[in-house]
Amino acid sequence: MKTFLQRFGMLVLGVLSGFDRLVFNGKLRQLYTPDGMNRYCNANGVLYKEFKEHAKRVTQQVLQASLLDYAKKRERFEYLRSSSIDKDEVARGYADKHRVKEGLVCVLQCVEPCWTFDLKSKNGLLTVQGEWGKCSNLYHYYQHPQFGWMYVRLQTWFPFAMQVYVNGREWLAQQLRQARMSYRRSGNKFLWIKDWQHAQDLFDQQLQTSWPTVLDELQSQVHPLHPGHLGRVPAPYNWTVFESEWATDVAFRDRADLERLFTPWLRHAFLTFDSAKVLRFLGRAGRIDKNGPQVKSNVAAFFEGARVKHWVDHNSLKLYDHLNVLRPETTINDPTGFRVFRTAENDPEGPMTWRVLRQGVADLHRRAVVSQAANERYLEALASVTETKTVKDLVAPLCRRVTEPAKPGKTPRKVRALNPLSVGDSTLLRAISDPKWMVNGLRNADLVAVLYPKPTDDPAERRRRSAQVTRLLRLLRGHGLLHKVKGHNRYQVSADSRTVILGILAAAQANPEKLTASAA
Repeated sequence: MKTFLQRFGMLVLGVLSGFDRLVFNGKLRQLYTPDGMNRYCNANGVLYKEFKEHAKRVTQQVLQASLLDYAKKRERFEYLRSSSIDKDEVARGYADKHRVKEGLVCVLQCVEPCWTFDLKSKNGLLTVQGEWGKCSNLYHYYQHPQFGWMYVRLQTWFPFAMQVYVNGREWLAQQLRQARMSYRRSGNKFLWIKDWQHAQDLFDQQLQTSWPTVLDELQSQVHPLHPGHLGRVPAPYNWTVFESEWATDVAFRDRADLERLFTPWLRHAFLTFDSAKVLRFLGRAGRIDKNGPQVKSNVAAFFEGARVKHWVDHNSLKLYDHLNVLRPETTINDPTGFRVFRTAENDPEGPMTWRVLRQGVADLHRRAVVSQAANERYLEALASVTETKTVKDLVAPLCRRVTEPAKPGKTPRKVRALNPLSVGDSTLLRAISDPKWMVNGLRNADLVAVLYPKPTDDPAERRRRSAQVTRLLRLLRGHGLLHKVKGHNRYQVSADSRTVILGILAAAQANPEKLTASAA
C-alpha cells in the first residue's frame, strides 16, 4: 500500500478500509448432532408419532411472537410466492412507501430450501432425522440506529436457524451522521468524506464489537420466544460468519485519472496474475503444485465500469471501479485456508500456536487482518504497472558499482555492477521477483534451490552453492533490491525494487519490432 500511495498519492482524496458485506449464521448446535432432536423429544416428553403436530404448534407460537401482527397492522407484511424474488428490492419499496427512517421496515415471508427435521422410520422404529427440505422463513428488514439497512432471517420450523446481514459501509454512514461529518456516497461507496482519517478511526471501532452480545440482542427482537419454546433443552445460538467482504476503497480526486489508470491495471491483472500470484495475494505460502487449490479469473462489466475477479476455492479477490473509487475486495466464505495464532478451542489456557481460522465470530478480527493484507498486496502489485520512468532510468543505478551500507565497526565494501540483460543476472532478478516470496520472504536455501535446480549430495558442493548465494544476496542488498527481514534470515524484495525488476524483465522479453515502433 505504501508504494501505491507514494506513486498516486497526489491523485487520491483518501483511503477507507473495512468490512462491506457481513453475513452471520446462528444455529442451535445441540439440535444438529445425530441424536439431537431425539434427545429434545425425550427431554420434553414428546412422542415420536406426535412430533409433527408438536412442531406445528411450536411454529405457530414462533410466528405469533415474531412481530407478524405488528407488521400486518401497519401494512408492512408480505408473503412472497417465490424465493427468487429480490427481497431487498421489495423491502426498500416498503421503506420508501412508509418513509421509514428508523426501526422495522417490513416482514417478508417465503418458503425456501433449508436444513430441517422430519419423522422417519428406521428399522421399523420411528425417529426424528435431519434432512434438506423446505420451510417458511421470515425476513425482518430494519433501518437500524446502529447498523443502518440490515435484515434478520428466522427459519420457522425446527431447528430455527437464523441469519443476520449487516453492511459495514451502512454502519459507517450511521456513525458519520452521528458525528455530524459531511460525506458523499453512491451505493456502498464513499466518494468524498470531509475527514478521511476520522472516518477510518470510526470504521476501526467496528472491530471492537462484541458480536455475540450484538447478535443475541438482534435474535431477541426477532425471535423473543427463544429459548422458552425449547422446553427442557434451552440451547443457546452459536454464531458463525457465513460470508465476509473486506474492501479497501481508494477515492480519486478525478474520475478521469482513475479511468486512465484502470484500463492497464485491468489488463495487467487478468493477463499476468497467474495462480501462483493470486495465491500469494491471499497469503497462501508454500509450494504451488497440481494438487493445490484451483484458481479461476475472469473480467466482466460491472456497474458503469469493469471488474477482474479471482476465485480460490470458495473465496475470492476482485478489483473494480465505481465513479471515482477503486476497490480491491477480499471475500472469505471458507476460512480454512488461513491461519490464526490462538490456543486450542477446548483448552483456552493452553499454549498458543498457528491454527486454522475458524468460522466462529471469535476469529472475525483475524479475517480483517488477512483480508486487508490481501488487498494491500494486490494494490502493491498494480503500483508498478504505470511506472513512467524509462528503462534506461531504472537500469542505470544498477549498472554502477555501489558501496554497501556501513555496519558498526566494519569498513564498507563495494559490490560489483549488475548487468540486467546478462543471462546470470537476469536469472537472478527473475528468481527473487517470484511472487511466492511475497508472503514469507526468501532464504539462502530457497535461492539455492532456484539457481541450482539439480540437487547434490556432495557436502562440499552444497557449501559452495550456499556461499555463492550468500555473495549474491550481498550484491542484491548492496543495490537496494533486497532488504533483510528483522529477526529472521529471510529477505524481501523492496516495494520500489519490484517496479525496477518488472521493467527490466519486460524490456528483456519485449519484441524488437514493437520497441522500435515505440521509440519512433
